[in-house]
Amino acid sequence: MIYTERLKLREYTLKDAPFIFKLMNSEGWLKNIGDRNIKSLEDAETYMQKNYLSSYEEHGFGPYLVSLIENGTPIGSAGLYKRDTLEHPDIGFAFLPEHGRKGYAFEAAQAVMQFASETLKLKTIVGITIPENISSIKLLKKLGLSEVGNYTYEDGEELLLFSN
Repeated sequence: MIYTERLKLREYTLKDAPFIFKLMNSEGWLKNIGDRNIKSLEDAETYMQKNYLSSYEEHGFGPYLVSLIENGTPIGSAGLYKRDTLEHPDIGFAFLPEHGRKGYAFEAAQAVMQFASETLKLKTIVGITIPENISSIKLLKKLGLSEVGNYTYEDGEELLLFSN
């Protein structure tokens, strides 16, 4: 687990499927990340097993559930992803709309970057985002990443590539 002043980050379990269902069907996720075809809790569990739980086993990291320390409310996701088509892990983050614009994304992502550097001993972290997602671009830059080029996602979409 990773703690910040206001947040707790922990690995997902299948019990978090209702939250993943809600997050992945939120307006911001669908607009900025894309539809992952999560139409039921079973879809969410299958997606988590394939993409989250397997990452913890294979890489020792993955996405983390972000919740408020004060009351345990899950508010978003932040973590590291290892994609076959990227040399280095990339940082990702997404929050429910009602928890936006409060600094949570930066606080959680900064903690993930620190964890990656100090605990996992990763020297390079990258970030990817669609060119229209201005808030993610600003956040990646605030984390110390710079735009280094483009990256073609597995679905053919052209994304901006950032690196530290």
